[in-house]
Amino acid sequence: MAQSYRIVEDDLTGQAVIELLSLHLAEMHRWSPACKVHAMPVDRLRQPDVTFYSAWDGVNLAACGAIRQLDSQRGELKSMRAAPEYRGKGAGEAILLHLIAEAHRRRISWLGLETGNVPEFLPAQRLYAKHGFTHCEAFGDYVSDDFSLCMEKVL
Repeated sequence: MAQSYRIVEDDLTGQAVIELLSLHLAEMHRWSPACKVHAMPVDRLRQPDVTFYSAWDGVNLAACGAIRQLDSQRGELKSMRAAPEYRGKGAGEAILLHLIAEAHRRRISWLGLETGNVPEFLPAQRLYAKHGFTHCEAFGDYVSDDFSLCMEKVL
């Protein structure tokens, strides 16, 4: 039986969330050149165009993720991250499914994301592909290359 997580809209003030996002940023900088790190810091994730969610296993933070409203029809996934102890336990997938459902609720017709294009990002790429995301041309300010690739899902 799959693990279930309680997913809530998060105000990004809890210490566990801030620590997970700090770990996320540190790993992005370790795996990619600084000019290819597109992860948003906490202050940016608090802006009105972003809605941030956290997934909980009891009192333990399991994962997080956000949807950024690009315009009335398009959204972008941001800050998708499972806590290290929850990798491979469905926490990232739970957040992804929640964000897709939220996009449907908002009547968004296109979801995009940018992810790394080095081996450390293969599990994330496989998760996105499992749920219908395909490689696409770079959008916004992104440039697809050896370190970065874009994916999309038409809803």
